[in-house]
Amino acid sequence: METFTYYPGCTLRTKAKDLDSYARSCAQALGIALEEPSDWQCCGGAYTTAKDEIATKLSAVRTLNAAKQAGNPLVTVCSACHNVIKQTNYDISNDEDMASKVNNYLKLDEAYTGETTVYHYLEMLRDVVGFDNIKAKVVKPFKGKKIAAYYGCLLLRPAKVLAMDDPENPVIMENFIKAIGGTPVIYAQRNECCGGYVTLEDKAQAQKRSSNVMNSAADMGADMIITACPLCLYNLKKNSGSDLPVYYFTELLAEALGLKEDTNE
Repeated sequence: METFTYYPGCTLRTKAKDLDSYARSCAQALGIALEEPSDWQCCGGAYTTAKDEIATKLSAVRTLNAAKQAGNPLVTVCSACHNVIKQTNYDISNDEDMASKVNNYLKLDEAYTGETTVYHYLEMLRDVVGFDNIKAKVVKPFKGKKIAAYYGCLLLRPAKVLAMDDPENPVIMENFIKAIGGTPVIYAQRNECCGGYVTLEDKAQAQKRSSNVMNSAADMGADMIITACPLCLYNLKKNSGSDLPVYYFTELLAEALGLKEDTNE
């Protein structure tokens, strides 16, 4: 069994418990051990690009360093947490001034300079477990179901840093859908912003953007949408006005592996 340091993040402790619980149960079924670091803190929620803003990056570095000390790669499942941690790791690996300031703040026994390999859970499924191996373990395939993958704006960008997939024409979630027996739906809005970050200050814009996403998927015949982002799921469900079901991708994986009841009859 391969071991990963697993960073759940704050939202997976509250509003997105399903994303977390299914990620854990599926990992175990697929031969992956997830070890949560002790005393982790919020990743910050959004990555601050200002070069002189160091304090907001310290909690992400603590998590990265915990994985280094454990000798494990780090995996996250929330799109926002993954974005923040991966960008922090990239910058501390490539910016000596930032690395120096961070380590001066943290006063670690050994300086952290980007040694930890960071995966999104989807990358772990693709690159470590393998989609073919997942397909072989599926007991309840989503045969006949048209499933639309929603990437949003945080999972793939900035492309040079996250390096998960082509941000304009991604395939990782579509290949995941195929692995669980579903039919992927390609639609125009799958990697556009849903407007989640402006929900409080401009609800009309959030409604417009989320409706565009949902209508785009529905127009292409989707039976459901899957996502890895708690904010996206909330916005697509609450602000779009659409009846199209939205699920975390881990929930469908759990169902396909026989770990939960049917999601969508």
